[in-house]
Amino acid sequence: MWIKICGMTTPEAVEAALAARVDAIGFVFSPSPRRLEPAEAARLATPARGRIACVAVTQHPSQRLLDSILAGFGPDVWQSDVEDMATLRAPEGLALLRVLRAGRAVPEPLPGRVLYEGPRSGTGVACDWSGARELARRTELVLAGGLTVATVGAAIEAVGPFGVDVSSGVEEKRGVKSPQRIMQFAEAARAAFRAWSVARAGRSGTLARDATEEDVR
Repeated sequence: MWIKICGMTTPEAVEAALAARVDAIGFVFSPSPRRLEPAEAARLATPARGRIACVAVTQHPSQRLLDSILAGFGPDVWQSDVEDMATLRAPEGLALLRVLRAGRAVPEPLPGRVLYEGPRSGTGVACDWSGARELARRTELVLAGGLTVATVGAAIEAVGPFGVDVSSGVEEKRGVKSPQRIMQFAEAARAAFRAWSVARAGRSGTLARDATEEDVR
């Protein structure tokens, strides 16, 4: 289970994400209550460098903005809508996390890993889980949109994603993360993924036994 906490704005949130042993943290550079300047994001990210992935999160940035993020922040990963990456220049070797949005056309071929969410990021609105489930069978899908400690288990059970991404669902007020909720979310996601993995293994075993019995008959 790959876990990302998006929208870092305080040192306490970064420390909580590190303590929770998540895989990535996101820094937002597009219009949002969580928006940061590259230099500010770089300072916040300092304790996380080399420990977890630091993700630059944009939506429809200009080339000038992207260049300033790359120079001033130095992300490990760039996350943006799939159409952005078709038109903007990024350095070779920079990891890309392409965003697909519910209700829009799915690119072919599919990238090896995508983030799937609703029309607008960071609003706390759940995306289309049925559409996400279909895509999760074809690629490594990171599910975002409307996830909280209370809903992440049902989301993982319904979709079977590669990973999950949360922002507003772990905030104590708009734009400010709760360290406690970050810890709780990571624990809930891991528990749900373990349960889903066990259930999937059980279903696979049952199908295999049924096939063997049919062959014998």
